[in-house]
Amino acid sequence: MAHVLVIGASQGIGFETVKAALAAGHQVRAFARSAEKIALSDPNLELRQGDALKENDIAAALTGIDVVVQALGVPARELLGPVRLFSEATGILVPAMEKAGIRRLVAVTGFGSGDSRQAISLLQRLPFRLVFGRAYDDKDAQEMRIRRSGLDWTLVRPGVLTGGRATGRYRVLDTPSSWRNGLIARADVADFITGQIEDRSRIGKAVVLIHHALPV
Repeated sequence: MAHVLVIGASQGIGFETVKAALAAGHQVRAFARSAEKIALSDPNLELRQGDALKENDIAAALTGIDVVVQALGVPARELLGPVRLFSEATGILVPAMEKAGIRRLVAVTGFGSGDSRQAISLLQRLPFRLVFGRAYDDKDAQEMRIRRSGLDWTLVRPGVLTGGRATGRYRVLDTPSSWRNGLIARADVADFITGQIEDRSRIGKAVVLIHHALPV
């Protein structure tokens, strides 16, 4: 079993990944600014308070780690202003991992980032840009920084996120011709991420995760 650092562990996909990784028997270090509010108790869980934009916090959190999951998010109210969290945090994390000799990185971005932007349908493209444009421009820079690294990375691009329990009935779209937008439960994204902790078959690849494609 691996020692996993989850960055952005207090909510959303990060929180679900903490739960899924613990259930799979891994040791988990849950890293977040509000880590003390994570309402989980497990002998294999360590809560680590820290800021993903502070080099010292990230360097300290990487000690003894085998695999890093980066699952950052920004509040909806911040989407209309400049977004730099994803690129700046990645600009700190990647060299810190390289310095520490930690190679495996699973990073959550989203459908519409990087080269998957071309797969957005014409009907979805304008509202997507209006609402998420600034955030996804920053995710583009995040992905580019990861791709330029020497790490064993996998980019996880979920579709439209929903709540609820993991179903295990999701689609992993790993070729550009198959990429589509769709709904996906955060818990199912976490299930996929947890599988990537030990699965090396998708190193250097980007995948889109959905349950079913949205109508276009």
